[in-house]
Amino acid sequence: MSNLRDFHNLPITTDSDVAAEAFNRTIASYLKYRIDTPDHLKATLEADPKFALAHCCRGYFTLLTYKQANVAAAKQAHQAASEALQGASPREHAHVTALGNWIAGDLDRTIAIWEEILADHPTDVLAMRLAHFNNFWLGRPEAMRKAIERIKRHWGASLPGYGTLLACSAFAHEECGDYETAERNGRAAVEIDAADVWATHAVAHVFEMQGRRDEGIAWLGQLEPNWTSTHNIVHHLWWHRALLHLEQSEIDAVLDLYDRHFRNLAAPLVVAQPDLYIDIQNAASMLFRLERHGVDVGDRWTEIAEKAEARIGDCLSVFTLPHWLMALAAAGRDAAANRMLDAMRSYGNTGATTARIVRDIAVPICEAVLAHRRADYERAIERMRPVLPSMHALGGSHAQQDVLEQLFLDAAIKGNRPDDVRILLRRAGACHPVPPARRIGYAEAAERFIH
Repeated sequence: MSNLRDFHNLPITTDSDVAAEAFNRTIASYLKYRIDTPDHLKATLEADPKFALAHCCRGYFTLLTYKQANVAAAKQAHQAASEALQGASPREHAHVTALGNWIAGDLDRTIAIWEEILADHPTDVLAMRLAHFNNFWLGRPEAMRKAIERIKRHWGASLPGYGTLLACSAFAHEECGDYETAERNGRAAVEIDAADVWATHAVAHVFEMQGRRDEGIAWLGQLEPNWTSTHNIVHHLWWHRALLHLEQSEIDAVLDLYDRHFRNLAAPLVVAQPDLYIDIQNAASMLFRLERHGVDVGDRWTEIAEKAEARIGDCLSVFTLPHWLMALAAAGRDAAANRMLDAMRSYGNTGATTARIVRDIAVPICEAVLAHRRADYERAIERMRPVLPSMHALGGSHAQQDVLEQLFLDAAIKGNRPDDVRILLRRAGACHPVPPARRIGYAEAAERFIH
């Protein structure tokens, strides 16, 4: 094998200059959420079908869909990577081992391997980004922040991917409540590349958490022209903009963003992946919020419910599970909702890292979702109250978890449970710098129950 290296000067085991260049383009596109990432990966493997790390990336990217039906393809990629490891570096071996553990559902070991890689190779942006993402979906913001802090001294502005390091730092600090550092690093990343959507996203979170709604709308509107080559993360950015409009009671703007942008069923990105987990989260959570404010959402729940039925038994995206249940319950598909709950209970008995989270946290929350829709508010409260302190383990940001908090609050109000209303208002006030009295989903309750 030749001594080819990636754009971080880390050795990659391939004899092909063409494959090495295509691999660099693959990683660069992955970091920026570009829709051409699969094209560059395909070119990499066409240039060198025995490139182990490229096969490993194929498996990684497949698992990032968090869809059980795609695991078989990830296993095939892992097999191909394993067979191509002869002569590969220890770092590449470690990546393939991490992929195998991820496929097996052992996310704790997977993340530990990525951290071991970073201890020896702190500029391995692939390990950094994957650990960041998976820690996020396990509700571990401190782990996200500490991981960046451990490696940042090894990075400099001249290193490719430096903007990604800043963007990940921004989001980690935002989720940890350090909004000043988050905004500074996010803006710095956008100055490097205006198309850095993860940095754009991090700063949007800051605006939402600090109640700077007009600034947030302007920020997203200003940067939107740079999103044309971006995959489904663009829908999540539009969802953030809709959240900001909702806080200003601009319902028409929210519905327009829903139908024309983040849940446009005719859009190519949605047609290509009609049940992608983040898109489902965006849609269901916004429909629930709109209904809380008396908006008739028409038949918008129906298409999500249809997709939910097809995903019964798929628990790879834990945070999506309550959103699937919202859709099934709203569409009156109680039998399907109960089948999904039964499948979640079965998954809870497996050895996956997320099994306990599904069993002990997601199941009672999903039961609460179903009870809430049936107007059984007492059961919704009783199922959900004990897990409120550990709900973060489902993953998702403060902005995303807010919909579950609003569900509990709504059940407590309608169930005439003032003590539970106050529990939730105190919780919301502790984790969100904007007091409940100034937030649209909480203001009425704060006025009624806080004296």
